Amino acid sequence: MTSEYCVAMTTLEDEDSASRLARAVVEAKLAACVQLMHIRSTFCWEGAVEDAREVLVLIKTRIGVYERLEQFVRDIHPYDVPEILQIPVTSGYGPYLSWVDDNTTATD
Repeated sequence: MTSEYCVAMTTLEDEDSASRLARAVVEAKLAACVQLMHIRSTFCWEGAVEDAREVLVLIKTRIGVYERLEQFVRDIHPYDVPEILQIPVTSGYGPYLSWVDDNTTATD
């Protein structure tokens, strides 16, 4: 049962853009819940090591929704190569997962 669910994640440069993304994916029923966390990232970009403050966006959804969610994020994300990852949920509290079902629109 729980293999039907996943957490998608991305990062954005500031809270305003992360909040807009969060609201948009929830309103589009591509996610039941989105959490924002302020982080500091160190990464290689165009041959240099960079250090930046970002907002990590955790998106609670279903695997059947993920492809549409990924495209939606790609369409509005300001980064040239945005981090968009899918992390499968291997276990979870049944009533919470039912709530995710009720608040996302699946394609399967």
